[in-house]
Amino acid sequence: MTALLWLGALGSWLFVVTFTLDGWTRPGYRPVRHPVSALALGPRGWVQGANFILCGLAITVGAVALGSALGSVPLAAAIAVFGLALVASGVFPMDPMRGYPPGTPDTTPEAVSTRHRLHDWAGALVFGLLPLCALIAVFVLPDAGWKWYSALTATALGAGFVAFSQAWENDHPRSGLVQRATIIVGWVWLGLVFTYAAG
Repeated sequence: MTALLWLGALGSWLFVVTFTLDGWTRPGYRPVRHPVSALALGPRGWVQGANFILCGLAITVGAVALGSALGSVPLAAAIAVFGLALVASGVFPMDPMRGYPPGTPDTTPEAVSTRHRLHDWAGALVFGLLPLCALIAVFVLPDAGWKWYSALTATALGAGFVAFSQAWENDHPRSGLVQRATIIVGWVWLGLVFTYAAG
């Protein structure tokens, strides 16, 4: 069980490390503007596609062990579905748009594919479930410090995901930066919860 918990932590943190390094080194990709999901497009798209799927599976498997370690089925179930939504985000990549991959028109298409809509639905689950996970943890984790940390994380994630949604809809030039800051807050917290449960 301890190994599975550490696998969940590794999946959480490796997801952030991978998209950060890939985004910095990807030709034509602008991390400040483009979302993490856009990294699943183009010749090197398989890197982020694998990142979604493998890290999502690691988090899902870790969630199974988390239920036993913390004695909370609701928290474990919410994290497991979060992990599966990450997997779905990799299985159904977004459509090319807003200048990426290079050569794509620098606009948002009026119509999108079914694959893109499925990606959006998976993303809504990802961004909606993680604040919920942090909120559940407030009532599950016994330590007062963890309760406060989880409450602050839930608040920051809720605010961050709303800010990113607005930035994305308006094609704000820093929408990618807003998304990354929010993801880092949430995924770091999730990894630490796994390590806490591993004890």
